[in-house]
Amino acid sequence: MKNKNRRSKKIFSIIGIAFLSIFVIAVGIVAVIANKNVKAMNNCVEAALAELQKHYTVTERDPQEYKEITLYGVMKFHVEQYDIKELGNLSVMRVNMGVMQMATFVITPRDTNMPLLSADYIYVLSNRKAYMEFYDVVEEKDSSYLKLLDALGETIKNYDYLEKVETAPAWYEHLLTVTAYKGGSFDTDQDLQNILVDSLTTYLKHAKQQPLLTEEEKARKQEITVEYTDGLIEKGGISTDVFKKELGDEETRKFFSQVFFGTGVEEG
Repeated sequence: MKNKNRRSKKIFSIIGIAFLSIFVIAVGIVAVIANKNVKAMNNCVEAALAELQKHYTVTERDPQEYKEITLYGVMKFHVEQYDIKELGNLSVMRVNMGVMQMATFVITPRDTNMPLLSADYIYVLSNRKAYMEFYDVVEEKDSSYLKLLDALGETIKNYDYLEKVETAPAWYEHLLTVTAYKGGSFDTDQDLQNILVDSLTTYLKHAKQQPLLTEEEKARKQEITVEYTDGLIEKGGISTDVFKKELGDEETRKFFSQVFFGTGVEEG
């Protein structure tokens, strides 16, 4: 009987060691993949920021209390904010949760008649998803504006070979103009980075050709933009809902105004 008990304990011990070994190996693999994903995410953001700096004077702002935002105790967002002289506000958010990494790159135009640019990059182990959207937060779509949209569409067509990601309907679809929803894996990291940088290049070249808005025109543009950002809080949005549940409506509105979209920030 004693021998049988010893054998049973030995078997359970071996099984326990096996499971522990598998767990350690799995954690190690996730750590290696996470490190690779963080590098791909940072490369993408830094490449976009470098392209922006080729065309405009970019000055970093202090997001103050929003420099780091922790949601649900595990989602720690690192937030950066920049003023783009004669264009508008740039916000960058990055989060690393081990099995998932995410970066957001948002340009909210203030000084010229340009669409709002929002890009989200999500990395879950070997899977990637990139969402790029241009929003019509403008009062008038003149010929130069329409030429920009055509040029953006042509730029994105160069990446038709990338996997198309399906998206759910949203209330703000009437504001969307040119969009790109792409997916991939490790081997498409450079392509997914290029689609953002190339689209940004097209966007910025056209922005430089736009005349600066008058104070009255800028005020109206800000009103249109706030209608959209307030709509995200009132009607919902995938990312917005996450912030609302943790921060509440008013704190989320303050974050949007002061940092994320910068609609309540004075020009730098």
